[in-house]
Amino acid sequence: MREIGLHVAQLTSTFIENLYQTACLHDIGKVGTPDAILLKPGKLAPEEFTEMRKHCELGAATLAKVLERHPDNEFLRMASIRPGRTTSGGTAPAIPMVCRARPSRSRTHRGLADFYDALTSNRCYRPAFSHENTCRMIQAGSGTHFDPDVTTAFTDVAGEFKRVRLEMCVENAATDHGSHHTMARV
Repeated sequence: MREIGLHVAQLTSTFIENLYQTACLHDIGKVGTPDAILLKPGKLAPEEFTEMRKHCELGAATLAKVLERHPDNEFLRMASIRPGRTTSGGTAPAIPMVCRARPSRSRTHRGLADFYDALTSNRCYRPAFSHENTCRMIQAGSGTHFDPDVTTAFTDVAGEFKRVRLEMCVENAATDHGSHHTMARV
């Protein structure tokens, strides 16, 4: 976003580094989700899906406790910002949405990238969506599910997303751990 002139004052090198470092914490609450649900080789039952969704609150509570002990830690403050989620009526994965009223830092990360990763990855209950289909869904969600500035920035680097996804698929296939990160063929 900084490269296309959006939020330049806020997107400092320190901010971007913290953003990069905190991305790995976005699903930290899954440590409290039973393995039987996390590793289930099929579609989740409604009660299992309800249990899975609790990972967001558990992660937020965990990070809040750590932040209480270290209130001046910018890394922890950024990690504890939670994008809102919308449901999709069960026809597609829930689409992360960050409200425009929230601080811009929470609008710039995780949601769109997490959505892209989720859709372009094989799941035990469905094959991966193609890069092109995922990009169309992201564009369709601009202004409703995704911040328009973030969508614009994504559009400018969508080819890079595809390149990185393909590299991940090749690396995972080489180590025989590729079932999660296998991209649909175009």
